[in-house]
Amino acid sequence: MTVPADWPTTAEAARAEQERLRPLVVPEGPEPPRRPGTLIAGVDVAYDDERDVVAAAAVLLDYATLDVVEQATAVGRVAFPYLPGLLAFRELPAVLDALARLTRTPDLVVCDGYGLAHPRRLGLASHLGVHTGLPTLGIAKNPFTFTHQPPGDHRGAWTPLLDGPDPVGRALRTRQGVKPVFLSVGHRIGLDEATAVTLALTPAYRLPETTRQADSLCRRALATTTPAP
Repeated sequence: MTVPADWPTTAEAARAEQERLRPLVVPEGPEPPRRPGTLIAGVDVAYDDERDVVAAAAVLLDYATLDVVEQATAVGRVAFPYLPGLLAFRELPAVLDALARLTRTPDLVVCDGYGLAHPRRLGLASHLGVHTGLPTLGIAKNPFTFTHQPPGDHRGAWTPLLDGPDPVGRALRTRQGVKPVFLSVGHRIGLDEATAVTLALTPAYRLPETTRQADSLCRRALATTTPAP
């Protein structure tokens, strides 16, 4: 796994980098066409804290069928300490490495995490999008520090995810009677479009197929791969 030479190593430098990148986020854009050949990538990471190792997975799905068409992993040493609000600096080097090992470029990348739903409006999905130029969105399992009212019980119901009075995403019900997921724009996609993508990726389960596939793959890579010294 390659860590960029200028990668921040302190909290102060990381926060400064977030402030620099934040104005570059484009919080609007279309949904990719839902047809064969459109590629949606899911990325996720897993950690072995005892070995100080991180594994990332990138899985490409055909948007029309949700079949896996390609996958890649990257395993390496953790590049940044665990600090709330700065997880992108811990995860991005491995995620970028895994994405680079794919032979095809995704039309959209879905992160297991947050985009604009972040204290400085630059979570992993937004950071990844600005860094690569790719459209991105974040779909998280919990609301982090943000608030929301419970959405209606039916699939597709949503309520705003709020940072104080400011909307930063949506609590979206993907399965009737099952707790919602928490989505936010990453880069180059709008919130309505991100909602449509999330529902398209959740035909049978609460979590999107992108996250389900990437989560399983990165855990397998972590268990079976030893990074170079």
